[in-house]
Amino acid sequence: MSDIIPTEFFTSPGPSPHANAAELRSRCPVHRIDVPPGAQAYAVLSNKVVEEALGDSRLSKQVENLPAEFRDKAVDNSLLVVGNLGFADPPRHTRLKEPIRRAFLPGTVARLASRIDDIVNDLIDAFPESGEIDLLSAFALPLPLTVICEYLGIPVEDRPLFQEWSYVLSQGPCTDGELKAASEEFSDYFTKLVAERRTDLRDDLLSAIIRARDEGVYSEQELLSTLLLLIIAGHKTVANMIGNGTALLLRHPEQLDMLRADPALIPPAIEEILRYEGSAAWASLRIAGEDMQLGGVDIPKGSFVHLSLSSAGHDPATYDDPETFDVTRSPNRHLSFGHGAHFCIGAPLARLQGQIAFSTLLRRLPQLALAVPPEEIAWLSDSSLSRGLEALPLRVGERLPR
Repeated sequence: MSDIIPTEFFTSPGPSPHANAAELRSRCPVHRIDVPPGAQAYAVLSNKVVEEALGDSRLSKQVENLPAEFRDKAVDNSLLVVGNLGFADPPRHTRLKEPIRRAFLPGTVARLASRIDDIVNDLIDAFPESGEIDLLSAFALPLPLTVICEYLGIPVEDRPLFQEWSYVLSQGPCTDGELKAASEEFSDYFTKLVAERRTDLRDDLLSAIIRARDEGVYSEQELLSTLLLLIIAGHKTVANMIGNGTALLLRHPEQLDMLRADPALIPPAIEEILRYEGSAAWASLRIAGEDMQLGGVDIPKGSFVHLSLSSAGHDPATYDDPETFDVTRSPNRHLSFGHGAHFCIGAPLARLQGQIAFSTLLRRLPQLALAVPPEEIAWLSDSSLSRGLEALPLRVGERLPR
């Protein structure tokens, strides 16, 4: 293993960070990394070792297992990392997951298809007559935010608040004070809404979570943290998938033509988008719960272990010709939704939104095109976890009826 590698060497924003990761991965599947500063930390880059690590119970996701100097700051500054299933180990993880698991089963999610179709078409109908849009602000961000807020049962008039909260609390560029303020505003809002809804329980996800709290399954802190996780996970990652995927298709017109000619290819195309340029560059927090080895490298207890989903998706040991974007790729078993106990509970809803979004955009906007050269598309640099665009300027052209 080489000297400590700066994170920017293979996570710097740009059209493709994959070449840098490939060079490191060819030398060793695991490298020392300088994030967070002052910590013992490792990056796992190969698909095989990332998959093994995702299912390894020796790697803890609980904030309580962080070294003290990092734990205190994390607990103080963010509601997100305290009290939800994304930052819990079994059996606590199992307890937190059970009340919401049924809401995200494929059969349950499929009943939302008609409503998602309406939201997608309404957003396309609202595109300006000028024929030029930013797909992220006009479509990719409001679609999943509307879907998850409706699914939770959040009042329509309150939904604009959630885009800003989601941005700040999911590692947007902000100060510790701004992060803490957004966490407190979110907490205050839901404390009031939960109190009101307790007297008016409905057939929605928010009411199901309130019932779990009142039955003693959740604490009040766990209730709030679970709500925040659902909004962030159900919003930003889906928006990135739509933005990244649209940019990929427009940069690969032969693949786009294949989808227009055969819409049945859209489901496998989404899997290829997730493999090639997934919404999450890195898996969430892992801490070595004991001295261990990964990929033949010694990992001391208490070390941060960063799992590169982006690098794993481009590993030639797993995928034939991984740098080729191929919407017909099969098999295509990627790790973009994780693996094992922490496999993304919202994957069926994300996939459904992607299928409806892409099929409708391609059908109704046959002249859709980039409004800037591909090299001018800017990638976000505000998060070590996400992989998404700052904006995606498009020319809409002809807009067909629903």
